[in-house]
Amino acid sequence: MENPSRSFIKYPDVDNLDPKQFIIIKGAKVNNLKNIDVAIPRNKLVVVTGLSGSGKSSLAFDTLFAEGQRMYVESLSSYARQFLGRMEKPDVEYIKGVSPAIAIEQKVATKNPRSTVGTTTEIYDYLKLLFARIGITYSPMTGREVKKDTVTDVVNFILAHAEGIRVMVLTPLKIKDDRKIKKELDLLLQKGYTRVLIDGEIKQIEEIIEDSYVIDESKHKIEILIDRNTVKHDDEDTQFRFSDSVQTAFLEGEGECIIDVVGVEKRVFSDKFELDGITFEEPSVNLFTFNNPYGACKRCEGFGKILGIDPDLVIPDKNLSVFEGAIVPWRTDRMSEWLAPLLRNGIRFDFPIHRAYRDLTQEQKDLLWTGNSYFQGLNAFFADVESQVYKVQYRVMLSRYRGRTDCPDCRGSRLRKDAAYVKTGGVSITDIVLMPISDVIQFFKKLELPEYLQSIAKRILIEINSRLDFMERVGLGYLTLNRLTSSLSGGEFQRIKLATSLGSALVGSMYILDEPSIGLHPRDTRLLVGVLESLRDLGNTVVVVEHEEEVMIAADEIVDIGPEAGTLGGHLIFQGNWEDVKKAGNSEASHTIRFLTGEDQVPVPTQRRKPIDFIEIRGARENNLKEVDVKFPIGVLNVVTGVSGSGKSTLVRKILFPAIARLKGEYSEEAGKYSDLIGSLDRITQIEMVDQNPIGKSSRSNPVTYIKAYDYIRQLMADQQLSKARDYKPAFFSFNVDGGRCEACQGEGEQTIEMQFMADVRLKCESCGGKRFKQEILEVKYKEKDIADILGMTVDEAIAFFKESDPKLADKLQPLQDVGLGYIGLGQSSSTLSGGEAQRVKLAFFLSKGNADKGKTLFVFDEPTTGLHFHDIKKLLKAINALVDQGDSVIIIEHNMEIIKSADWIIDLGPEGGEKGGYVTFEGTPEDMVKIENNYTAEFLKEKIKV
Repeated sequence: MENPSRSFIKYPDVDNLDPKQFIIIKGAKVNNLKNIDVAIPRNKLVVVTGLSGSGKSSLAFDTLFAEGQRMYVESLSSYARQFLGRMEKPDVEYIKGVSPAIAIEQKVATKNPRSTVGTTTEIYDYLKLLFARIGITYSPMTGREVKKDTVTDVVNFILAHAEGIRVMVLTPLKIKDDRKIKKELDLLLQKGYTRVLIDGEIKQIEEIIEDSYVIDESKHKIEILIDRNTVKHDDEDTQFRFSDSVQTAFLEGEGECIIDVVGVEKRVFSDKFELDGITFEEPSVNLFTFNNPYGACKRCEGFGKILGIDPDLVIPDKNLSVFEGAIVPWRTDRMSEWLAPLLRNGIRFDFPIHRAYRDLTQEQKDLLWTGNSYFQGLNAFFADVESQVYKVQYRVMLSRYRGRTDCPDCRGSRLRKDAAYVKTGGVSITDIVLMPISDVIQFFKKLELPEYLQSIAKRILIEINSRLDFMERVGLGYLTLNRLTSSLSGGEFQRIKLATSLGSALVGSMYILDEPSIGLHPRDTRLLVGVLESLRDLGNTVVVVEHEEEVMIAADEIVDIGPEAGTLGGHLIFQGNWEDVKKAGNSEASHTIRFLTGEDQVPVPTQRRKPIDFIEIRGARENNLKEVDVKFPIGVLNVVTGVSGSGKSTLVRKILFPAIARLKGEYSEEAGKYSDLIGSLDRITQIEMVDQNPIGKSSRSNPVTYIKAYDYIRQLMADQQLSKARDYKPAFFSFNVDGGRCEACQGEGEQTIEMQFMADVRLKCESCGGKRFKQEILEVKYKEKDIADILGMTVDEAIAFFKESDPKLADKLQPLQDVGLGYIGLGQSSSTLSGGEAQRVKLAFFLSKGNADKGKTLFVFDEPTTGLHFHDIKKLLKAINALVDQGDSVIIIEHNMEIIKSADWIIDLGPEGGEKGGYVTFEGTPEDMVKIENNYTAEFLKEKIKV
């Protein structure tokens, strides 16, 4: 279908292209796509862009990926297909040249409490193998290497002696099943043994049995003589005979064998894995598997956390010294007797009792818990309290200091304690999973192994190093391998998936990525582009749905879908590379081209709002935050920025939001660790988190029900003349309850027919024709439209329709249009909305009259530009500023420079991610920020703000 507004299309005629060079889509009509033809060149990096709701995802995921998946599943047997997801055929004329498709989406799919970064990336699987194969076990008592003796070791020991020397192979007599000693000797005789040594003296077994020979095994040392021979170096028979004898000795002696080199030395060998009186487990893959009862830590059962004494409850204020009462349980008169010896004797072992706890060294902090010869520490104190829990006051006291803490046995690594005795290069697997990935990379770079171990580990190390390197390249070097997958952001999880895909090094595949730059600072986006190029250079076609300018510039080809969103979108507007963009010049049709060429832009505000009142968080120290004090101004637009992993989400989502919400009595989740929350808290009566979680899980939930406009529409229909005559209540116009809805499909509009091993067929309901309501209800009209027609309108159409006749309803729908959602249908199911759309529906709800605490609410937005085109960011900023103008306060966690440059106040965390982050590097206006040096955010902001 021709589209009059398209500006530049590289491959206008797809029918004549070669499917070996291109992936050819002909006549795509999925969702809002308008019968478009697209050719995607193979083994190139292709960016699909366009306004939110223009049909990008319909093209990339619902058409291209769906067909790749379906063709793969179709190639399997019908038996295998019945266990797999049922695949719909996309609505296209044909697709040629499709490669096997792999989609990497934003969703954090796993909530499993045992899934970690290490297991998700498969790095941990290789680490287990490495330690099982080349790990050396050391005794925790003496630090010596634990070995078990083999038959070869024993024979080599024998043959190391001089030629002709006499050797006896012995083994201790083990008396089994409470037998009498003579009975045991009788059995030995039957097995073919003839002699034993009693206290070193050789005796015939027969003589002992026949004589009235009294043996007390508790007083005498009895050994079975397995064999006697002389050392012959070049005689193979002698070697074989010694080997057999030693093996027999190990068998009879339950793992013990004694070699008596007559007149020289007597030595005991054991084929058990033991040392210093401890029997150790031999390294195996299961020993390092925390998802297996054998390898899991016995104390925390492989979860890494236990209910123990929480150090932050025992010493909540780190600014106090021990003398000033930093240790809360020792403040009372009764319990101060535990503190007195420390204060009295601190000077003797050089302990600074007047220094603030936060300034003590780690060694001094540990000493408070362990104690020494001068005073008993906190561990002894709590042990004493636990011994008296039969008294109610001690139970109450103990409960005050309990919390979820890292398991002391496995240090939170989930592995059994003795797994840490196995080391490679002096480091245990527990140490490795607790290090940031960037440190693990350095460890493996410096690892030196003996030649024979190197040959075993070579292949494993290649896999480990390449995967670690990809993790660093996608900007995740600050994570530890022990980090729970469920605690990652959507962007982090997607980049882990990307690193895993790179690690598996597939070739000839088609990777389809959904905005991989989400949650990435512009600094990290550059690294990401490098990773996408590596994926392409391996020989894959990489299709990226993306709005980020940097990714578009790097792309081999840009495909722009538009020109507008929803029903006004779905056309192919532009296809070409960066050079073609420049040539395209002034393109009225494409918003993307206009922004890329600088014709259109988000204007910098002419003036900033001046902050007057503040809320201050003091001593924030959750995750990687370094005891920071942060001021958030009220009544202005705040933006929290910083590189990925610098602590933004921790500060806002884990500390500020729960802390204020609990204060206002509307939240139960535990806030992160901080010392104090002060400031103009009375100016806020409510705090709202506007995140990307879906607004409704059910297929019946839709945008108009969420913003409370559907009640008004139902009332409007019930007020019509025919409704009154038939006594139809507003509930008759709901598809959620019995009455007016079609009973055949329960108001769903379609019926699902289950097929055995084919896709479930969703058919339009025969009874209502997909309209969801009974025929008699549809006879009620408002301006020639029934309830089904009204729900079928887009927001834009509905506002135009109701503007004259019912301005009140048009006003209720207006906020949806203001946040750029004019293209969605009034009755569209919430489950079909993207994360960004769901977030903007919530924003529309607060912009409408739905918020009783207008002017006194603090809104927290977590990356609201996710999935937004530049053109939509403009609309979003307008909507967010409307909230601030009505007196509310807004805090946005964001990397997008358009939002950052529009802020009244910026809080920047950094300077790096992970352990090197967690400091406040800047607080102030964007104009002040661009003046500072050595700051990643300031560097990119300079391009947007000219001072």
